[in-house]
Amino acid sequence: MAATSTSRTTRTRALLQVAALRLFSEQGYDATTVEQIALEAGVSHMTFFRHFPTKDAVVLDDGFDPAIAAAVAAAPTGLPPLARVCAGLRAALTHMDLPGQEEVRLRVRIAAGHPVLRAGTYAATEVTQEAIAEVLVADGVSPFEARVASAAALAALTVALLEWCLSDEPDPMSGRLSAALDVLDGTAR
Repeated sequence: MAATSTSRTTRTRALLQVAALRLFSEQGYDATTVEQIALEAGVSHMTFFRHFPTKDAVVLDDGFDPAIAAAVAAAPTGLPPLARVCAGLRAALTHMDLPGQEEVRLRVRIAAGHPVLRAGTYAATEVTQEAIAEVLVADGVSPFEARVASAAALAALTVALLEWCLSDEPDPMSGRLSAALDVLDGTAR
């Protein structure tokens, strides 16, 4: 019974995100209401709020922080902090169930084009940065080094993601993100 509930929750959440992204693309973020999103997804507006606390969460929530932190924690502790973060991020990109590339491209384009969402994206990145830094500090890295390593890696991924999303390149997102990590760890050609 729990598996059915979980799959229904996942399905409803996905329906809401697809509906929201389509409406945001067609009408703009500000012109789209939660009620319109819920109607488009075939649910009540209260159901929307069971899945997302706010309208901007439809674009900004990705739920990857625990997986990213776990991947960094699993990377070899003998590596320098930045190399460890890069290794963990590479592992996370390989093992995480990422949404479809066109969904990511659309989400990032919508967020990049709206001041409130852009600010929310930076706030979400800071949360991820702190989760990574906490893992490093727990293994004996100084807080300063941990914050610098996590900030550098996430800044590189942000640049790569934005450039990929704002272009129409057919290259896979994972390739662009890996290329950014290559620059950081010195393996770029």
